[in-house]
Amino acid sequence: MSERVIAFCFMDTDRATLDDLAILRIAFEDGTPLGWEAVHAFEKQQGIVLPEPYRTCVAEITDGAAGPPDYGMVKLGNLPERWAWPERDLTKPFPLSEAWIWEDDKRSYEELRPLLEAVYNHGSLVLGTDGCAMYWHLIVTGPHRGHVWQVVDVGAQPFGAEFGYTTARSGFAGWVQHWVERKDWFDACQ
Repeated sequence: MSERVIAFCFMDTDRATLDDLAILRIAFEDGTPLGWEAVHAFEKQQGIVLPEPYRTCVAEITDGAAGPPDYGMVKLGNLPERWAWPERDLTKPFPLSEAWIWEDDKRSYEELRPLLEAVYNHGSLVLGTDGCAMYWHLIVTGPHRGHVWQVVDVGAQPFGAEFGYTTARSGFAGWVQHWVERKDWFDACQ
């Protein structure tokens, strides 16, 4: 039996690289940016600083766009249609550090509900949906800041090669690049 070692790749969530911005400009070439003034106002209102390169992408490249995900990326601070969790607090840290399948969790719903509410509402922006209750979140607060997570109706898991589900690199630009290359989200599992 082999043991898988999980090592976090260093992500600079404070500075966008030219390579990452080039990937995002190609992916969203027809986008409409929000502008820095509006990004700064959102950050001040929410009490956070958005992680790079998402921050620069929204300010200079696009605020919302056709894919990724399948139903498109929502505008900054918006939520996909049919979002069922209205109370959001971006200043509270996203609670997970590893995949969690709550469908298999033996605790009662009453015990799970506070953690479920935190997964859906704390420390993340909803980037969009692939439909069927499959949402992509960008973590903005907590140890996984800058990582993208998939949150579905039965569980949640981080996106990035170090987590074992995909060959893509972590973070927003890695997630977008993987989508642009039309790879299966879970290409490491095939």
